[in-house]
Amino acid sequence: MKRILLSLLALIIPFLTFAQETTEKGLDQKIDEAFKPVSDFFSAVIFFEVFDGAPFVIILLVLSALFFTLYFGFPNFRYFAKAINVVRGKYDDVEGHGIEGKPEINIVEGDIRDTIRDESKEGEVSHFQALATAVSGTVGNGNIAGVALAIALGGPGATFWMIVCGLLGMSTKFVECTLGVQYRDVGEDGTVYGGPMYYLSKGLKERGFKVLGKIAAIIFAVFCIGGSFGGGNAAQSNQATVVLKELLDLQSTGAGFWIGIVLAILVGIIIIGGIKRIASVTEKVVPFMAILYLLACLYIIFGNFSLVDDAIGLIISEAFNPTAIGVGSIIGVLLVGFKRAAFSNEAGAGSASIAHSAVKTKYSASEGLVALLEPFIDTVVICTMTALVIIIFNFGGAFEYGGDGSGAVFIDGVSYEGAGITSMAFAKYIPYSNVFLTIAVVLFAVSTMISWSYYGLQSWKFLFGRGKTADLVYKLLFLTFVVVGAAASMNSIWAFSDAMIFAMVFPNMVGLFFLFPVVKKQLARYFEAIKASKS
Repeated sequence: MKRILLSLLALIIPFLTFAQETTEKGLDQKIDEAFKPVSDFFSAVIFFEVFDGAPFVIILLVLSALFFTLYFGFPNFRYFAKAINVVRGKYDDVEGHGIEGKPEINIVEGDIRDTIRDESKEGEVSHFQALATAVSGTVGNGNIAGVALAIALGGPGATFWMIVCGLLGMSTKFVECTLGVQYRDVGEDGTVYGGPMYYLSKGLKERGFKVLGKIAAIIFAVFCIGGSFGGGNAAQSNQATVVLKELLDLQSTGAGFWIGIVLAILVGIIIIGGIKRIASVTEKVVPFMAILYLLACLYIIFGNFSLVDDAIGLIISEAFNPTAIGVGSIIGVLLVGFKRAAFSNEAGAGSASIAHSAVKTKYSASEGLVALLEPFIDTVVICTMTALVIIIFNFGGAFEYGGDGSGAVFIDGVSYEGAGITSMAFAKYIPYSNVFLTIAVVLFAVSTMISWSYYGLQSWKFLFGRGKTADLVYKLLFLTFVVVGAAASMNSIWAFSDAMIFAMVFPNMVGLFFLFPVVKKQLARYFEAIKASKS
């Protein structure tokens, strides 16, 4: 095992040598050229199409979310208020009441009953901290750059389908995060380990499919590591670099590389702390930056209130009759909206269940209810706000929907993409907003990266063990991708990031469809405990 880890560590050496020996001229371009074939390969494999340009993974994601919504009787609406109360701590006393007897624990090889029973009560973080950590992994530049990309490609109608995907995704997130807590594991030092790796291996073994569960868990862990390098890391540093270069007017062809170095140092300092440190940082940073960003959006929206009804009308009409260049049909704009929403809120990918697994509770369904708030916060609220700002901005004809067909649009003859489009929209209405948005994008990026470093590290531990050497190798690789993301182009990085995030859907759905009856049982158990505590 040590040889494998040392071999992986050696993969970093060529990159560092390359960076040292390459002159500043064309440095970012050379990194992009080296990375693009990797990006194209994974994108082609993961997004294979089944009909009319529709990737199978998107269809699987949407139909699964619809199934869970119907099976659980629209939990995204019925349990919304209860989920808020759980976060507020209204039912914390249930930990001392509830059903008599020991909480249900999944006993597998190596588990110690008393240790896990105690851990199931204590956990590592509160409901709010787990929510903040998970939200910081989903509320990121997908909400700023991703929404701009969706509208640039699919027009205003993409927003409608993003909202639909967000609402359906609430049900999927509820299922996977309940399972994350239900099947979590605990280390000898009391540290909690959870997520799809564990509910796939433990849960499917419980159902008599031990080999399938183990294989699916390994595949998920590999893809989750890829997701942590891509969507949770490189895509974030990429957009942070875009706005920093624009704000500082950095024209150097090696500017992205050096910005990446600075970001890597910053993130490297933070991720050493572990989940408790991450939770303590994100519970303060995430609400703060989300509120500031929403206030800025609301300022623009209410300042142009007479255009809001026109913008909403355009969102609805364009969803069913798209006119954006190159989007084609309803299927085309629907796919754009669903793809960007799913990338943003990650419902179905299973990643958030890793953070939620560390919560202090002995009722797994309680955290599932908390988790269903994430897609609502991320997609229905924040993504919609961003979309309204961009659509209102474009009522003046700033750019043509569809752009160049790859996500870039031309504003005053200059090409803009991702966060750059959102920045131009903000700049029209808020003086010096480029400074504010740059800070917001960088904060979103850093908070997402530190949360995803935790997700990836848990998957890495699952594959290579829980030793310090394994941790160090992963963190060095993770920080390397911060630099790669900052230096490479948006097209290459986002294609790779999309592929890695959506690859996680395949093994994760195996677990969800085998184990969703467990979720129903645990939900009933939790509601019974609440009822008993009131009597």
